[in-house]
Amino acid sequence: MPAGYISLILHAHLPYVRHPEHEDFLEERWFFEAMTETYLPLLRTFERLEDDGVDYHLLISMSPTLLTMMEDPLLQERYLRHLRNVLELTNREVKRTRHDSHMHALAQWYQNLLRDTIYWFDHHYRRQVAKAYARLASLGHLEIITCAATHGFLPLLQEDPGAIKAQIFTACDYHRFIFGVPPAGIWLPECAYYPGLDKTLREAGIRFFILDTHGLTHAIPPARNGVYAPVYTPEGVAAFARDPESSRQVWSAEEGYPGHPLYREFYRDIGFELDEAYLGDVLVDGTLRCDTGIKYYRVTGAEEKQLYDPHAAREQAARHAGEFLRQRQQQVQNLARGMGQPPLVVSPYDTELFGHWWFEGPIFIDILLRKMHYDQEIVKTITPAQYLQQFPTNQVVNPIASSWGADGHYDFWITNDNRWVYPLLHKAAHRLAKLLQETGETAADSLAGRVLRQAARELLIAQGSDWTFIIRTQTSPEYASNRVRDHLARFDCLVEMLETGKITELTLSAIETIDKIFPEINLDYFAYPAT
Repeated sequence: MPAGYISLILHAHLPYVRHPEHEDFLEERWFFEAMTETYLPLLRTFERLEDDGVDYHLLISMSPTLLTMMEDPLLQERYLRHLRNVLELTNREVKRTRHDSHMHALAQWYQNLLRDTIYWFDHHYRRQVAKAYARLASLGHLEIITCAATHGFLPLLQEDPGAIKAQIFTACDYHRFIFGVPPAGIWLPECAYYPGLDKTLREAGIRFFILDTHGLTHAIPPARNGVYAPVYTPEGVAAFARDPESSRQVWSAEEGYPGHPLYREFYRDIGFELDEAYLGDVLVDGTLRCDTGIKYYRVTGAEEKQLYDPHAAREQAARHAGEFLRQRQQQVQNLARGMGQPPLVVSPYDTELFGHWWFEGPIFIDILLRKMHYDQEIVKTITPAQYLQQFPTNQVVNPIASSWGADGHYDFWITNDNRWVYPLLHKAAHRLAKLLQETGETAADSLAGRVLRQAARELLIAQGSDWTFIIRTQTSPEYASNRVRDHLARFDCLVEMLETGKITELTLSAIETIDKIFPEINLDYFAYPAT
C-alpha cells in the first residue's frame, strides 16, 4: 500500500453561451477556445494514457451547461467553421513569416495543430466530444461527476428550496441522460456549501461533494485529520476538502507553474496585433478583434517577450511534473506519521487552467500521471469514490458555510455591483413555484406544460453564478447583466402568458429555439416545496 494518495480533480464548466439569433457572436468563442485548448487536448491525453496501459485515476466534474454545448449541433457546426477559419489564417501565417525561421517554424507548428484538431473533432470523434468522454469513463480510470444544473451559487439561492432542488436534481437527471449512470458525486459551484445542503444532496443520491479548505478546517467538531481525509456530514454524505498546498503550487498567480518564463504567453495573440483585413473571418463578424489562439511568444518575464519554444516548454513541464510529484511524496510521508489511515491530498482545479490559461497544462498532467505510474510507489492517484470504498469509516462533522472565494467566504459573489441580481432571482423562483402549485400543470405535451418548462429553463440559466462573477470582475459586465435581464424577461413573458391565459405559440417556439437546454426538465423540482 502507498504511503498516501492524491485525488486530482478537474472542474469542467462554461456558462450556457449560445446565440442562434446571430450568425457570429463573440462570447461563443469562449466555448471554441476551451474546446481547442483544453477539452480536446485533455481527451487525447487520457486516451493516450489508456493506450499505453498507464494506471491513472482522475476525477472530472462536467457541468450540464458545458455538456449541452458539446452536444449542440449548431455550436458543433460553428466550432468547425471557426477551426477552418483559423487554419486558413495559419496558412497565411506560414507565408507571411517565411523570412523569420523561428516564427516560421511556429506558424507551421500551429498549422499542424489546427489540422490535427479538425481531424480529431470532425472525423475521429464525429463532433461527439461528450460521448468520447463517456467512453473513457466506462474504462474505469476517468470518473465523471456532475455540477449544479447551471452552476448556481447555492448558498445565495437557499431562500428558495425549490431552486436548490431544481439545480441539483436537474443536474443529476442530465448526467444520467448523457452518461447512462447517475453521478456518484457533485462539484458544488464555487465549492460553496451551507449547512443543510447535504440533505438535498442525499435525497438526490449524491454520495460525496468537494468542499473548500475552510469548510473543514473550522468544522464542528474539528476534523481529526484536517483536510487529509474525508468526513461525513450528519446526512451521511462525504465531504472532501481542498488541500491548499498542492492547489497553490499550480494555480497561484505569484508562485504557480503557469507563470514560468518558458511557457507560452497567454496575453500576446496576433488577433490584437495584425491588420484586421488580413485576419479576416477569424475576427467576430470579420471586424471585432479577438483571440485567434496563435500566440508566438513565451512568458519571458518583465523584459521584452521572446519567441516561444514548444520543445523547451515541454521539458519544463516535465520538470514541474517531477517537482510536483516529489513534493506530494514528501507531503504524504509527513502526514502518514500522524494518521491512522493513508492521507489523501485533494487537488481540485478549474479544467481550463490546463491548456487554455496554461497551454502546457495537458502535458504536465500526462507526464505527472506517467511518473506516478512508472517511477514510484509512495503516492498513487485515487478518486474520492475509490477512497471511500477502501476506507469507508470516517468521522462525522458539520462543515461550516464556505466557498473557495477569498478567505473562504461568500463575499466574492455578492457585491455592490451584482447584488441587484438576487432579489430578482428569488422573486422569479417564488412566482414559478406559486404558479405550479396553482395550475398543477405538468403534462409535457400540453401548451401550458411547454410554457412552464421553458420558464423553468430561463430561471435556471439566469441563476448561473457566472453572470454575477463576470459582473463582479468587470470582464464582460454588460454582457453578463444583459444575460440575467434577458432570461428573466423571457421568464416574465412566459409566465404572463399563463397568468393571462393568452399563450402565443409563435413566441414560445422562438424562445425554445434560443435556449435549448434540459429537454426532459422536471417541473416537480421547482414546485417543492412551494412557498
